[in-house]
Amino acid sequence: MYYLYILRCSDNTFYTGITTNLKRRVNEHNHSSKGAKYTCARRPVCLVYSEEYLDRSKASQREYEIKKKMTRAMKLALIEGYS
Repeated sequence: MYYLYILRCSDNTFYTGITTNLKRRVNEHNHSSKGAKYTCARRPVCLVYSEEYLDRSKASQREYEIKKKMTRAMKLALIEGYS
């Protein structure tokens, strides 16, 4: 199982990524040098959205769609519809 996730950073920006272990990855973003360079400078981060996928390819396609094709307003609407 793969997870697409969106984190809200301390500066109120968003970070989108994929992982096979959501809890571990969020912990890495907050507490480890294994977290992304982007989030290391913007800690703490908070998980605000996630989706599940059976394969990496689909998760990567969705990650690209969110990162490159969605505006901040579209991301906010997606997150608000999730909670």
